[in-house]
Amino acid sequence: MTERKKMLKKLLGNNESIKYCDHIEDTGKAFYTKVVAANMEGIMAKKKESMYHENVRTKEWLKIKNVQTHEAVIAGYTSPRGSREHFGALILGKYVGNSLQYIGHTGTGFNAQSLKDVWTLMQPLVIKASPFHERIKVNAPVTWVSPKLVAELNYTEMTFENMMRHPVFIRLRPDQDPKDITMNQDKKVATNRTKKIKVKEEKKDDTEKLKPANKQTLLVDKRKLELTNLQKIFWPKEGYTKGDLIKYYDGIANYILPYLKNRPLSLKRNPNGIQEEGFYHKDAGGNAPSWVKKVEIHSDSGDKTIHYIVCNDKATLLYLANLGCIEMNPWNSATTKLKNPSYLVIDIDPSEKNTFNQVIETALMTKQILDKAGAACYCKTSGATGLHVYVPMGNKYDYETVKNFAHIIASMVQEQLPEFTTLERNLAKRGNKRIYVDFLQNRTGQTLASAYSVRPKEGATVSTPLEWEEVKKGLHPSNFNIHNIMKRLENKGDLFKDVLGKGIDLKKCLAKLGA
Repeated sequence: MTERKKMLKKLLGNNESIKYCDHIEDTGKAFYTKVVAANMEGIMAKKKESMYHENVRTKEWLKIKNVQTHEAVIAGYTSPRGSREHFGALILGKYVGNSLQYIGHTGTGFNAQSLKDVWTLMQPLVIKASPFHERIKVNAPVTWVSPKLVAELNYTEMTFENMMRHPVFIRLRPDQDPKDITMNQDKKVATNRTKKIKVKEEKKDDTEKLKPANKQTLLVDKRKLELTNLQKIFWPKEGYTKGDLIKYYDGIANYILPYLKNRPLSLKRNPNGIQEEGFYHKDAGGNAPSWVKKVEIHSDSGDKTIHYIVCNDKATLLYLANLGCIEMNPWNSATTKLKNPSYLVIDIDPSEKNTFNQVIETALMTKQILDKAGAACYCKTSGATGLHVYVPMGNKYDYETVKNFAHIIASMVQEQLPEFTTLERNLAKRGNKRIYVDFLQNRTGQTLASAYSVRPKEGATVSTPLEWEEVKKGLHPSNFNIHNIMKRLENKGDLFKDVLGKGIDLKKCLAKLGA
């Protein structure tokens, strides 16, 4: 590492755009002590003898945070999700004068016993109205409580909007008077960190469209966008923010929009980042701006009309990203021919104990069978744990016909790889050792992450089109993320564009397969 840094320093010279960052050797503990004293966020530590690994996260880099503690008043709690009991997260505040101000919420730091203990103490304090003067936006039902309990928490810093970053519950503080828990105790830390961030940000290229401010008004496609909470951390381990997400979609717009155009969207929203489960958003409702295009589609299952958002331009794309839509999931068909999908998709979905090499083997077997049928096919990473194989259909056939062909292909794949693949959709029945060759993604209204969509996974991974030569041992979806896709596109272009092309001749394909 030290030799590389010496070479780097020599190569950079007096570069005004890129600054060489020095390092401290051997006295890391003393350095960390000074960082804490200066109220800085923390330090990075690296093993001196480590090798460089391109696009791979290793344990040879360590982020050592300056974790601080403070107290907050408990103002309510959200409902639990999944197998969790008692409550999901505590709603927290601090006093400004006589008014309680919202500073965030935390659902981490608890075990089964502490969840029960805190919930029990809150029950006599339940009230109907919120103790906050302003309206609090929380993405789950809230039970409000009288602000009588004080919690002690770990946190990394307070944001510009006086919101806690990475709060973790430690314990209750019955010795503390809630009225003594004020914003004043955090001002010094927030001020110092604000200065540090500003100094760092001012060195960035002034030509960037998305500046580092926490809020920004942007004019895109003659549409006025109010971007908010740009510094909110969406990927805690990497430190990537909501602003990073919006910046990515701003840069990738010309590549992703063809795969979204005129297609109803099922939007996966994670407005507080990937650590929370998030939720799916289909109906635009009355909150979307008037210029956001919508399409009305009747849902037979829910017996209601859904107003789906359609994303045809960059302004809409950035509006959705600002909502916290990390993931963009379009229908297989466009509104211009809603009953006829543009493509067929085989979703290769591994179970817990499958290896990615088995996923690769399944994708290659799918290609082998489609090659026999004379059907062109294209592969992309899911951005999570699987691979997607697409076949262009050119809007020639209805959903039922496409699904039936997909069923034939999936069945033939499973017959060739019976040891570790299955067509069983039910998780309990298929177990944790079999890859689900999912052909049911070809039903009306089903969606998958679009090509070039970000996924709410560690590393800010991106669903990325591949050359078939790349589908081999060593491939993994984690190789592709918001920071390396643009360079890849510069080198390879859009490998997926033919998915939206002419489409196959289904009769000829079936004849070649003997089906």
